[in-house]
Amino acid sequence: MVNMKGYLSRLIQEKKISLEGLQLPDIELDPGTIRVLMISEGPPQDPGDHFYSTSPAAVDRRSALALFSGAGIAVADLKALLAKGIYITTAVKSPKDQYRVDPERIKAHLPILEAELQLFPNLQVVMLMGDVAKKAFNIIAKRATKKNAVPSGSTYKIRETPLYYNHIRLFPSYIMTGGNLLIEKSKVEMITEDIQTMIKLIDGKMQ
Repeated sequence: MVNMKGYLSRLIQEKKISLEGLQLPDIELDPGTIRVLMISEGPPQDPGDHFYSTSPAAVDRRSALALFSGAGIAVADLKALLAKGIYITTAVKSPKDQYRVDPERIKAHLPILEAELQLFPNLQVVMLMGDVAKKAFNIIAKRATKKNAVPSGSTYKIRETPLYYNHIRLFPSYIMTGGNLLIEKSKVEMITEDIQTMIKLIDGKMQ
């Protein structure tokens, strides 16, 4: 078992990454069981609203569980998702201080996201929840392959095209947290469709 907060904290110290206000996933997991990495944009302003917060009313966790419930996957908490092989993280590990996440912040946090990617030997799927996640993953992919893994273009146009990074299936989707989920019903529907497709894929019910 690996405690993700401890694992990533050691990496940050070893690489001498100077980052303030980090919110790291405080959860224990078995890396070999993780088949899906779901990358959200970034943590909330209030650490109590983080996916892995101990607060019973954590906003980001409630949003994630509601999306899975809408996709027909009713789970009580994120430990239940981990048991299904699904790990949720963020592309950047500190809250944004303006409307958009600064590209330099995305690059500064990449070593942490890369360490998460490399930890899971049986990864089958990466879900990219929003533009920040797509940008971060494309930088990682371009360093390795000299090309983007996710093509440019509107998400609704590319989300149904099977995309791969090596053997890993990529799902470009939409931001899974925030107040917009309450008003952008079409995006909620597309996210739940993507989750349903992902579940079928890892369960071996589709190619």
